[in-house]
Amino acid sequence: MANIINVPAHWANNTTVPETTNNLWRKWLDYTDTQAKNRTFWFLFSLLAQGVLFLPVPAVLLFYYNAPIIVLVVTMVSFFANVIAGMSGSGIRVLLTLFAGSVIAHLLMLAIFIL
Repeated sequence: MANIINVPAHWANNTTVPETTNNLWRKWLDYTDTQAKNRTFWFLFSLLAQGVLFLPVPAVLLFYYNAPIIVLVVTMVSFFANVIAGMSGSGIRVLLTLFAGSVIAHLLMLAIFIL
């Protein structure tokens, strides 16, 4: 019985791997956390930017470049997702990530159909 108790358990070594902090996602999250005090500004800015810059994109792409209707669906979903996230009290990470995703999606749509 003494042999079983005194045998060192190698599986019990709790060596943790340090988390890398140099990745892009971690930098994005750190930036969004610093903007927490400006949450209302970012909500209003995303509403204005999407209303002025992104809501006309489907009209241009549908009528001038014969884009499919999915362009309108993407624009409406991203716009209302930002509105709901901002008005429901979501965190700044959610709000800024939705806005950044919307910007990237609209720039990609413009690049695909115009270029």
